[in-house]
Amino acid sequence: MDIDSFLIQAQTLGRGLINSFLTPWLLYQLVIIVLLYGVAHVLKGRVEPLFEERARAIKGHPGLLRVVVALLRRVHWILFVVLLLIALGVMRSVTWPSRSYLISIVLSLAVVWLFVSVLSRVIRNRLVARMISWFAWIYAALVILGIDGRVAGFLDGLAMPIGEMRLSALIVIKAAVLLIATIWIAVIIGRYLDELVQKSEELTPSIRVLVGKVAKIGLVLMAAAIALSSVGIDLTALTVFSGAVGLGLGFGLQKVISNFISGIIILLDKSIKPGDTISLEGTFGWIRELRARFVSVVTRDGREYLIPNEDFITGRVINWSFSDELVRLDVNFGVSYDADPHLVSKLAIAAASSVGRVEADRTPVCWLTGFGDSSLDFVLRFWIHDPQKGLTNIRGQVLLALWDTFKQNNINIPYPHREVIMKTPVSVEKPGVVD
Repeated sequence: MDIDSFLIQAQTLGRGLINSFLTPWLLYQLVIIVLLYGVAHVLKGRVEPLFEERARAIKGHPGLLRVVVALLRRVHWILFVVLLLIALGVMRSVTWPSRSYLISIVLSLAVVWLFVSVLSRVIRNRLVARMISWFAWIYAALVILGIDGRVAGFLDGLAMPIGEMRLSALIVIKAAVLLIATIWIAVIIGRYLDELVQKSEELTPSIRVLVGKVAKIGLVLMAAAIALSSVGIDLTALTVFSGAVGLGLGFGLQKVISNFISGIIILLDKSIKPGDTISLEGTFGWIRELRARFVSVVTRDGREYLIPNEDFITGRVINWSFSDELVRLDVNFGVSYDADPHLVSKLAIAAASSVGRVEADRTPVCWLTGFGDSSLDFVLRFWIHDPQKGLTNIRGQVLLALWDTFKQNNINIPYPHREVIMKTPVSVEKPGVVD
């Protein structure tokens, strides 16, 4: 159907509608519809509070609660549908069915709108939910009005050739709708498969993440190919176009692609995995999640750093729990020259062993490392098995244990001091005294 014939049919349909509006029974139906809509709005204020109290008692079922809330927000539409249904039944029982045709159409449109708007609440994205609900309702309205074939013919007439392929507005709309539907289904299936993989205890955390990401990406690509093929788009015809676009995207998204490939390498070589404690360029924390572009690292102060995957490939990373969670820490301290270094070593080992997080299977060691300017210098070395709980706090606990132990055994920690030797005598005068 070309544009001229469609315009002629549209004019004919418009004249028919104008002539229909001039009939008395059509005006009667319009008045009835407006009155019923007003009555539904009035009844809404009384009915909605009653159901709202019962809805608040629903707990532990978020999906059901979301649907109930959607129904509560559309109480006037429910009442409007019920009133239209009653009016339609009464009019068909007392007069000809043709005199209630408009009420029947409005009832069908209202039922479809109510169903679509409530069902779209399953989608959490508000924008996508609204788009889907409007598209679904418009299509249903065209079918109910019986003009879907004419509109489809008009949209099919708006076409342009691309090589050997004919691309029309109708094909674009069908492709968009199918793409949204298939990708949405693919994402849901991908999340379900990812949850199943994450529950598997036979796979390592890195392999779980890798399998989940590959499944999601593969399902989305498959859904896109199925949607485009189902509307008659030849994917081979888009090879040149996709190659040019891919080249441009390759240069523009170089860093994004680099981070994506780096993420795959990280998952394959298992250098880091969720739960590992790492240090990277002054950032110390544990890995919460591995994403396609970045790694989420949570520090001890609650901050979450989103570090690009490329930094873990090119930078120097300290993985405190790569092959073994046991970590050795050093604490340096000094005591007075009056103290016995043998006794100091024993007391320091006992003090470190008294701290709960210090590994009991590996006895701490304490070594004399040098004779300082004002103290005997020691290093105390001990092991912990939970670096994700922090390093500064355990060092602080060990230092406090050393302080308490030295206080109990009269071992002094000296202050730094300097001796100043004057080569020539210096006279000191008392303030306020004049010779």
